[in-house]
Amino acid sequence: MLARIPDVLSAAQLAECRRALTGADWVDGRVTAGHRSEKVKDNLQVPEGHPVARQLGGIVLTALERNPLFLSAALPLKIVPPLFNRYEDGQTYGDHVDGAIRPVTGTPHRVRTDLSATLFISEPDEYDGGELVITDIFGTHRVKLPAGDLILYPGTSLHRVEPVTRGVRLASFFWIESMVREDSQRQLLFDLDTAIQELAATILENQAVDRLLNVYHNLLRRWADT
Repeated sequence: MLARIPDVLSAAQLAECRRALTGADWVDGRVTAGHRSEKVKDNLQVPEGHPVARQLGGIVLTALERNPLFLSAALPLKIVPPLFNRYEDGQTYGDHVDGAIRPVTGTPHRVRTDLSATLFISEPDEYDGGELVITDIFGTHRVKLPAGDLILYPGTSLHRVEPVTRGVRLASFFWIESMVREDSQRQLLFDLDTAIQELAATILENQAVDRLLNVYHNLLRRWADT
């Protein structure tokens, strides 16, 4: 399942992120890559645990907690603290698959990476290239979204970031362990929830909506890990 979540961050929040990232310390992005991924990864990152990463990560997580579309699509159980990366001067990240389990630095906790997420901080016209290219059973998808928008995609998918040939591409990236680990089940629940919300907005006090809501929660009860 691919899901676009628009307007996760406001204009003011984006401006705060950009100011903070301008003065941040940047390190080689391979510090968080696996053995095979590091061979195809060429970017910069704010170090995990850096004050800027913690500050901006808190802004992103708070925004996600208040975003009903994200909550419906991801059904999040755990979220790895957001990280921040930078691509410029031809930097790229070749085809790779994210590791299945992600440790949370500085804690004993681990997160199963059911979903990967990229939150765009630079506007599309500020850089050339830099598309996130995701390959799944339905084909290849090229993603380059407005600043503040987020793309959710299965952690199982092969994906890459195309070389940035002009400007700077800033983004946040992180992983989510969903209450529902199976992607097809999560897709069904998302589609059902979306239809229920659309019906509820136009049909008041309708028992059919209540029955559909009952089906949704019974399916969630059957499939969810908590």
